[in-house]
Amino acid sequence: MNRLKRLAQGFGLGRLVCLILLAALVALRIANPAPLESMRVRTFDFYQTLKPRQATLQPAVIVDIDEASLKAFGQWPWPRTLLADLVTKLAKLGSAVVGFDIIFAEPDRMSPAIAAESFRNLDTETRAQLMKLPSNDDVLADAMRRTRVVIGESGFHLATPQAGPRPPSVGFALMGPDPRRYLVAFPGLIRNVPALEQAAAGRGLVTIQSEPDGIVRRIPMVMNTQGALVPAITLEMLRVVTGAGAIRIKTDAAGVNSVAIPGLELPTDRNAQLWIHYAPYDPSRYVSAKDVLEDRVAPARIGRKLVLIGTSAVGLRDIKATPTDPAMSGVEVHAQVLENVLTKSMLVYPTYATGAELAAAVVFGLVIIAVGPILGASMMLALGALVGLGLAAGSWYFFSQQRILIDATFPLLATFLIYLTLIFINYFREQLQRRRIRSAFGQYLSPALVEKLAHSHETLTLGGEDRNMTIMFSDVRGFTTISEIYKDDPQGLTTLMNNFLTPMTNAIIENNGTIDKYIGDAIMAFWNAPLHDPVHEINACSAALEMLARVDRLNEQRQKEAGESGHRFIPLKIGIGLNSGRCVVGNMGSNLRFNYSVLGDCVNLASRLEGQSKSYDVPIIIGSKTAQAAGGKFALLELDCITVKGKTEPETIYTILGREDVARSEGFLRVQTLFDEMLALYRRQDFAAAGEAILRCRAAGEGFGLSRLFDIYSRRIEGFQKDAPPSDWDGVFALDSK
Repeated sequence: MNRLKRLAQGFGLGRLVCLILLAALVALRIANPAPLESMRVRTFDFYQTLKPRQATLQPAVIVDIDEASLKAFGQWPWPRTLLADLVTKLAKLGSAVVGFDIIFAEPDRMSPAIAAESFRNLDTETRAQLMKLPSNDDVLADAMRRTRVVIGESGFHLATPQAGPRPPSVGFALMGPDPRRYLVAFPGLIRNVPALEQAAAGRGLVTIQSEPDGIVRRIPMVMNTQGALVPAITLEMLRVVTGAGAIRIKTDAAGVNSVAIPGLELPTDRNAQLWIHYAPYDPSRYVSAKDVLEDRVAPARIGRKLVLIGTSAVGLRDIKATPTDPAMSGVEVHAQVLENVLTKSMLVYPTYATGAELAAAVVFGLVIIAVGPILGASMMLALGALVGLGLAAGSWYFFSQQRILIDATFPLLATFLIYLTLIFINYFREQLQRRRIRSAFGQYLSPALVEKLAHSHETLTLGGEDRNMTIMFSDVRGFTTISEIYKDDPQGLTTLMNNFLTPMTNAIIENNGTIDKYIGDAIMAFWNAPLHDPVHEINACSAALEMLARVDRLNEQRQKEAGESGHRFIPLKIGIGLNSGRCVVGNMGSNLRFNYSVLGDCVNLASRLEGQSKSYDVPIIIGSKTAQAAGGKFALLELDCITVKGKTEPETIYTILGREDVARSEGFLRVQTLFDEMLALYRRQDFAAAGEAILRCRAAGEGFGLSRLFDIYSRRIEGFQKDAPPSDWDGVFALDSK
């Protein structure tokens, strides 16, 4: 037992789980669900996009009933006598076989007898003469008998009654089990009128089925319609032109292997579908029916060619999406099938492909399982890249050089999933190790430092990084007076500070801030470190407003408790300074003790702004960079342009009076406009007008708590009116205290 346990430990839990996963993936590939099939065929589509077939030979030509033909000979459907002329002219030009990508399911309504019945007031003699004329269908049938013509039929998704038995035209030689259960099947069949069926040299299905994603990649060469085997029109054209009497279908237990006529064997998938290697659209495949009927086509364009008659005219065109063309005519798909077969350039998905894909997945999966836990991350990444490159290169080689479809996506997926599983298991083990570290050091180090130690000990070194950050300083005003109330109850003061610092901390953290330190009743915090925060200025301003709201709620609770206990109540008031700029953030301190903190001129200015919140009697003061980034989200009011003690560069400072709803209110907009006007007058040294503007500000600013601010400017204006500032004074106010 101990030996087995040691063996299991040596083998590893990760390897065992990955072996089970590999077995499950092999079973999944054998089941071949639709998503896996879709992933595979889309890879083959991508290959065709990168390297489409080059059509060096064009054994097939499309006689196109295009817009010019319709303009010359009238709207569709044409009289079948005109089609008879078309067939006759193609025969004279030397066509090898003509295939109609058109179904003549009903008699021609323009036949003389049918037309005579539809005419009114037709005299008896004329009617009798018309009735004696052959039908247009008979005329077309006569033209078809004089050459080799294959007419199209269509499978139908509903059972259709048949007028009579389908004329025999082709036999099937079956090698192996009955293929019907593997073939694409249709319960119904749309046929042609009997006269044309009897005259045609062959009949084949023109049905093109898109795959679930709407792409035509494969064409069934033989289909099962109403229990009978029916060839595709392209296969029937090949049979007719070669004079073969039968089509051979080779099957085994896995399905159809190939479809053949003498001299041509077409490898197919298990459902007798041929993979098409598409070439780009080429207008030289098309000949206008108008040109054929008007004898403007050289014999070399038609002679000894397999001719398909179809249409590209708007409203008649049968559009199909292919890997290389989102809007290819259905008749061109048939033409490309003929090109594939006659130039031996069709794609092949061989029966051994599944086995090769499974073998690749198993081999490379076992390699990852064996060496993954041993190799380092970089070596493992290099091995994964090498495996992926090898699989992709092999798959591309078989496609581009051999026209063989071998899927690389499943082996890649299998090895990638195994690799991810190993990573997850290693991650799980790392998490367990980190828990042990947190448990061991959590009593001695700060939680933030313990978390960094758990993730990477390399972070526990002195130094930092340069970042654009927002810094906050917050302090309780009149804390000494509040402390006097608790001089005989120090425990009560501790409880008060805990009750105060907890909601303040939560407000900062909930707005993505980081607490740097507590300094008695003061808090220092910052944004955009250690995690990146692209809107750190907005989050800092939002945290400041939330802190004020929570202080108000705390004061309401304290006032209620003081009333019940009979104690004196002094409300808590805080001042907040915010500033944004470049800072250095990281582990600061000595080699023996350090802390994750922030340094920089921006930090010093934030501290000074918090101190000035008391002077201007506003709860929040923010610097110009913070205001610039957060202005659209808050009701900001410019307070002053100052130079703090020890600095020479001026700083424009602002206060926050509310969120976006306040910023859009009429009252705030009026106060902001009036105060901005007052500042402009003040800085232009028009002190008389500025004094009058202050009076207007007072009237408009009731309710915003700005009376102390207005008092400051009133005193300054009065002083400057008595003792004017120097001529070069720029409106900057120099502070003489911190």
